[in-house]
Amino acid sequence: MTAYREVVVRTPLALKILPIVSVATFFIAWEIVVRTGVVPDTMLAAPTTVTQLLFDKFTNVDPDGALLHQHAWVSIQEAFGGYFLALAVGLPLGLAMGWFNVAEGLARPIFEIIRPIPPVAWIPLTIFWFGIGLPGKIFIIWLGGLVPCVINAYVGVKMTNPTLIQMARTYGASDWQIFRQLCIPSALPMVFGALQIALACCWTNLVAAELLAADAGLGFMITMGRRLAMPEMVVLGMFMVGLTGAFIGVIIDRVEKRLLAGIRR
Repeated sequence: MTAYREVVVRTPLALKILPIVSVATFFIAWEIVVRTGVVPDTMLAAPTTVTQLLFDKFTNVDPDGALLHQHAWVSIQEAFGGYFLALAVGLPLGLAMGWFNVAEGLARPIFEIIRPIPPVAWIPLTIFWFGIGLPGKIFIIWLGGLVPCVINAYVGVKMTNPTLIQMARTYGASDWQIFRQLCIPSALPMVFGALQIALACCWTNLVAAELLAADAGLGFMITMGRRLAMPEMVVLGMFMVGLTGAFIGVIIDRVEKRLLAGIRR
């Protein structure tokens, strides 16, 4: 029996330290720029001021009427509502358009007309239809996530090896069997790529929707910071948007790796 030795790739210590040094330098420079008055504190809050507000917002609802984690929870609920709806509609539609000519002929013209329209352009109509509550925001988020889901699934099917398709036809496989057993598995890498792209689009459009019409959420928090002339609240809202989005992205990445590993087995 041949013995295999596990090769461990060690990262140089300098490469581990460099990101820490880079981030620390950025925040120190930011603090100095604000404290020395190069940029007035009325235009940009210092990191220490933002950090102080961060801890304060865990226990104090003033001045925007909600705690920090309440804003984050509202945004997460809205984002995931639209995100999962986009996956449920966009992925099957894209897969069907990629293989069935009837589906492509019926859906693609409408999709190509709607695709270039930014989701934020739908906000005025959405307010008329749904108000400023949860359904309206989910609709805007759904529009943002739908496009990458359809495109990735469609391209994934189109990239299926034509030799394998021809071989399957030679052995008598039906169109449905080829689609289900060959095209869908072949499109999975593109489909999983759509999960990350759609998440970014949904999260971006969530903030845009909350900036224009909301009574809670991280985008609403940023808007209140602007109205109250509190740059520290604006920066804190932006930081939480990035942090929460990155956290959700890491979760999706781990789920994707587990699912792909299970499929390959």
